[in-house]
Amino acid sequence: MEKKRYNGLSASQKAELWQRWKDGQSLSEIGSALNKHPASVYTIVAANGGIVPVQRCRSRFALRLEEREEISRGLAANCSIREIALQLGRLPSTVSREIERNGGRVKYRAETADRRAWSCAKRPKQCLLANNERLQRTVAAKLQLNWSPEQIAGWLKLSYPENGSMQVSHETIYRSLFIQARGVLKKELIEHLRSRRPTRRSKSLSSQPRGQIIDAVSIRERPAQIEDRAVPGHWEGDLITGSGNTHIATLVERQSRFTMLVKVKGKDTVSVVSALSKQVRKLPETLRKSLTWDRGMELANHKEFTLATNVDVYFCDPQSPWQRGTNENTNRLLRQYFPKGTALSGYSQRDLDKIALELNQRPRKTLGFRTPADKFESLLQ
Repeated sequence: MEKKRYNGLSASQKAELWQRWKDGQSLSEIGSALNKHPASVYTIVAANGGIVPVQRCRSRFALRLEEREEISRGLAANCSIREIALQLGRLPSTVSREIERNGGRVKYRAETADRRAWSCAKRPKQCLLANNERLQRTVAAKLQLNWSPEQIAGWLKLSYPENGSMQVSHETIYRSLFIQARGVLKKELIEHLRSRRPTRRSKSLSSQPRGQIIDAVSIRERPAQIEDRAVPGHWEGDLITGSGNTHIATLVERQSRFTMLVKVKGKDTVSVVSALSKQVRKLPETLRKSLTWDRGMELANHKEFTLATNVDVYFCDPQSPWQRGTNENTNRLLRQYFPKGTALSGYSQRDLDKIALELNQRPRKTLGFRTPADKFESLLQ
């Protein structure tokens, strides 16, 4: 079974990570796209306070690699400094300094010189708060009074209209709080912000409140015919979690105990709802009536699921998984096939269908030792 690799991210992967974070994707969505654990993604994001780092770029006045290669070829051809400079359209002094600082005419190598120039150009500039202790103390004191960074910036502008060194933007205050590597404002001061979040979040983030499912219909509003299992077509669902942030969705029909396993790309609501919708649409309409789910945010897009399948969704009370006991009991049986710590990404949908078939052909005491497959078959007739 294939396991995820936990080596570091390449430059292109980091660029993709930050772009996805900027677009408002969750840690789970980013981890799924990059084949990384969300915790690994969070480590990178948290190190920069959730603020997308500025991409480095070369000055338009700096020598380019192709120009350095022209210098190298000119030196190999025994051309003078002036001849090389004329060919490049640069000053002779620029070419001369370039050659001298990189080993002289004999040892000059274009690629080595270009790497050295890129490395030497990295000169981190300290922010305003780091260079002004008085301003730093003032900002920290106001934060302790629960002032917002915007209030502090506005107050400083009014209090010190003629003193630019005692003025700072609210964005600089936020960055100094979230990017602890600056060593300017203590991390504890974040607790005085109204949001108290440890990292900056994109404005593109979905308006879905964390831990809350919009317009969720409670299990207490579920019709009585679902409770007594008198009518088929009512399902219970959940996710089984494996190692490496891998998951499988499970669906169990309440009357027959018939089980379906669904391969999902990730725990994010888009992946789960898409996979569930595709699977449920394969059922006859008579067996598509309702789905009861836990309070997991993986079904936050439950309206889209209902629109795609015409299946009503009900949610358990918080911390009450026992309210969908049929699914909970089935998940315990499935642990025989998927022990805790198993990476679930290696199972194809065909593998899952095979395991579900084996489980559905096992007799159940609650069904009078009939099998879920037999019971479900009778529902189709």
